[in-house]
Amino acid sequence: MKKKLAAQIINFIKSLKFKVFIIVALLIILPVLICSVFIYQVSVHNYIEKKIDRFKINNTMLKNSIISEGYLDQNNESQVVDTQIAQLSGEYNCRIQVINNQYTVVTDTEKSEIGKTSISENVIKSIDGKNIFIENEKENYVEFAEPLTIAAPTADGGKTSSIVGALYIHYSMDDVLLYKDAVGRYVMIADTLIIIFALIMAWGCSVLFNRPIKKMHEAIEKITLGQMEEQYQGKEYSEVAEISEEFSKLVERMNMQDQSRQEFVSNVSHELKTPLTSMKVLAESLLGNQGVPEELYQEFLQDICKEIDRESEIITDLLDLVKMEKTDVEINISSVNINEILETVLKRLKPIAENKNIELIFESFRPIIADVDELKFASVATNLVENAIKYNNTDGTVTVSLNSDHQYFYLKVIDTGIGISEEDQERVFERFFRVDKARARQTGGTGLGLAITKDIVLKHHGSIKIHSKEGEGTTFIVRIPLKYIA
Repeated sequence: MKKKLAAQIINFIKSLKFKVFIIVALLIILPVLICSVFIYQVSVHNYIEKKIDRFKINNTMLKNSIISEGYLDQNNESQVVDTQIAQLSGEYNCRIQVINNQYTVVTDTEKSEIGKTSISENVIKSIDGKNIFIENEKENYVEFAEPLTIAAPTADGGKTSSIVGALYIHYSMDDVLLYKDAVGRYVMIADTLIIIFALIMAWGCSVLFNRPIKKMHEAIEKITLGQMEEQYQGKEYSEVAEISEEFSKLVERMNMQDQSRQEFVSNVSHELKTPLTSMKVLAESLLGNQGVPEELYQEFLQDICKEIDRESEIITDLLDLVKMEKTDVEINISSVNINEILETVLKRLKPIAENKNIELIFESFRPIIADVDELKFASVATNLVENAIKYNNTDGTVTVSLNSDHQYFYLKVIDTGIGISEEDQERVFERFFRVDKARARQTGGTGLGLAITKDIVLKHHGSIKIHSKEGEGTTFIVRIPLKYIA
């Protein structure tokens, strides 16, 4: 049970649905998380910047009040300054000190250092004329130490500035932590909702994208169960439509192959049984008619021998066809003279042509040496020329043409026979297919010759085409490379 569950989990992880789910989820979640971090950082930064800017404004206002009220010259007695310091300290939870140029703390909101000498490095620097600003993010505070400068008239009517003290303010930034927590909480809630939405969307997309594949898988399962008529016409996406179209073509080819296989088996059974039936009838006739003349015995025995030869020819052609269909079949390639092979074939078939008063014409445009299996190529030429003779009209012609270019040689066999209809031209290379079955019985043959011929040509990396018109004859064109490349 555990192994089955583990296998199901592994299969799901390897599935397209899971991959689409992960990709879509990441495409939504990652940008959102990055944006959330960015928004959080920017928001906190802007909050701190605005707070510090407000601090600076308050500092400037307090400095101006201290100087304008002459706070250090009036024994630290100014209701305006005291009120301002009290309000600033209460509102921002800050510690404020006013130090004179003798480094004596004259005002301290915490009251603990009034009258004492300030030894703060920042205060000393500010009395020397420097503006000090320190931001401590670790301990959440900012410090300001700014010089208090007044302008005094000079003897020549001008003005000069002098430092009369320093203003030191320590601001607590504890509220920044509260702000960070609040912003982080809101961002986390928003991220959680978006992640949930992203997961739902990702799962929906994975189911949606996987639906055509699932339907195609179901169609294939039905086909494996023998329901060849089941086809999936996927139109959800153009890519799926293209795959579906190719899948439909594949199913159609499978149906055709299945029909062809059934027809082939039927034809093989019929072709093999026909000679046997004829021999049985002849033998029974001899057995049932005792005392018949010797001439009749001789005639019947000759017929039996012909049927045996026909049976043997069918079996031989079937064995040749099976051998040619093997991908690892050996062909004995050698460099041979194609002209001589064709001349030999035509010489051997000339008596058959003369019986029908058919003229054999050989047109050779140049001597051709090519890499072929001599015996198998001779079989190709024999089958094509013999068919051209068998299915020709009396007093017709068969023209065998040989030519070549720099890469291929071309064999054309042209007859003036009965021709082949367009619908039959696509099937002439099928096993046991005959254009005219009634005439085929008269002319003999097994119906396997062109199927064997095509396989031989393909083994030589060549091609064979047919051009025909009913009543006007047929042309077979064979193209084979001059150099054989294994």
